[in-house]
Amino acid sequence: MTILYTDSPTNRSSLCAWQEDFLKKFELKMSDVENPFPCIPAKIGFATNQLRYGFVGNPREESSLLKLAQILKTYTEESIHIGNYTSLIVFYQLPKDMMETYNVKDYEYLFWKQLAQLASVDGIKWPEEIPMEPHDSRWEYCFHGERYFMYCATPAHQNRQSRYFVTLMLAITPRWVLEAFNKMEKQASKIKKSIRERINNYDVVSVHPDLSSYGDVDNYEWKQYFLRDDNTTLSKCPFRLFFDDD
Repeated sequence: MTILYTDSPTNRSSLCAWQEDFLKKFELKMSDVENPFPCIPAKIGFATNQLRYGFVGNPREESSLLKLAQILKTYTEESIHIGNYTSLIVFYQLPKDMMETYNVKDYEYLFWKQLAQLASVDGIKWPEEIPMEPHDSRWEYCFHGERYFMYCATPAHQNRQSRYFVTLMLAITPRWVLEAFNKMEKQASKIKKSIRERINNYDVVSVHPDLSSYGDVDNYEWKQYFLRDDNTTLSKCPFRLFFDDD
């Protein structure tokens, strides 16, 4: 059985040193009052113990990919019982050479390869209503029959601190969580405005131009999954390239 960790001391008792270290650093980032993390729903999820945590090894190894698939499958089946502010946080144990040499674009390449390979080992067929082509505005990442918004943070990000973490980290949020949030129209509108204001204070660079709202004709979800350390972006999503290679 795959364990999804919480902030319960009992649940965390089996964590090894690197896992506990990353979790503590994440908690410090999310609980910082003087320099608050911009994503308010994520902070609510953290404060109400609705976040779940998983740990995988070297992202270049197949065993790590299979572990990630197990974690996300378990989360998909359990998340509906957690709450409307839940997300899955995944920490990687990066090898020393990667920590020392990888830049933002290297991590971007690795991120998309991970998503494609993860989809290739999914035991459930991609939902029929979601196109496989990322350049269709209806596209979003899917796994185990669930639609997800993917967020990636890396140790190479410097200007965009909202996308920085001490190791490669994914934050995976079910679409139904975002839909529940958007149903509170007035509150959601205020929170989104506050998030953008916080990003301007948190990051050295301006809000990335690719940040938009799901459902807009000119919105492409894939562009928001991995934001570079400046305001440039990939001209084409590499997901299908990696997926088709597999």
